[in-house]
Amino acid sequence: MQSKIIVAIDGHSSCGKSTMAKWLARQVGYIYIDTGAMYRTITLFALRNGFITSAGIDEAGLKAALDKVKVSFTLDPDTHLPLACLNGEVVESQIRGMEVSNNVSPIAALPFVREVMTAQQQQMGQDKGIVMDGRDIGTAVFPDAELKIFVTASAEVRARRRYDELIGKGETDINLDDIRRNVEERDYIDSHREVNPLRQAPDALILDNSHMTKDEQNEWLLSHFNECVAAQQQ
Repeated sequence: MQSKIIVAIDGHSSCGKSTMAKWLARQVGYIYIDTGAMYRTITLFALRNGFITSAGIDEAGLKAALDKVKVSFTLDPDTHLPLACLNGEVVESQIRGMEVSNNVSPIAALPFVREVMTAQQQQMGQDKGIVMDGRDIGTAVFPDAELKIFVTASAEVRARRRYDELIGKGETDINLDDIRRNVEERDYIDSHREVNPLRQAPDALILDNSHMTKDEQNEWLLSHFNECVAAQQQ
C-alpha cells in the first residue's frame, strides 16, 4: 500500500499555487485544501460586518466575533473542486474580488486569526493524504511535511496573471498597475508579519514558474511527488 504524505505548497501571491495544488490532488487522489481561501473568507466576514473601515481593523470586535464564524468547504458537483463556505454560504466568487484581495494580508497577519486557522488546518491534515497551499504551511502548519515546495515568480508576471484572471471573470473596473502594487504590498506584508511570516522552509524545493508552461510545471510537480512517495516506501 502506498504511503500517504503531506504536500505543503507555499509561496508569493498570484503564483498559481492553488491551481497546481488542485491539479496534483486530482492526479494522485489526495484532498486539496486552499488555506488562502480560508483567510479570504475571514476577510469577507470582517468586511461584511464592519470590522474593516477607513480607520483600520477593529481587532477586538473581530476577535470576539470569530467564534461565530465557520469556514468550511463543499465540493462543486461539476468540477469536483472545493468551494469556500462562510457559515454554510458558498462565497467562492465573493472572496476572489479586489476588495478582499486588498484587505486579506492585514487580516491574515493578525495573531488570533492565524491561531484559529492554523488549528483548523492541522486538524484537516491529521490523516495525511492532503495537498495544502498557503504562506506558512511548510514552516508553521506542517513543519514535518514530507514534501515542501516554495513557489515564486516575478511581480510583473504575477500581476499579469491576476489581471487576466479577473478579466476572464468579467471584471472590467481593474487596472494592471493597481494589481501590481497590490501584489507587491501583499508580498511585503506577508513576509514582514509578526506571526509565521512568509518564508522558504530550509528543506523546501524552489519552483520559479515565471517562464514555465502549466504542463512543464505539472510535470515538475508530479515528478517530485513520485520521488518523495517512493522514498517513504524504502
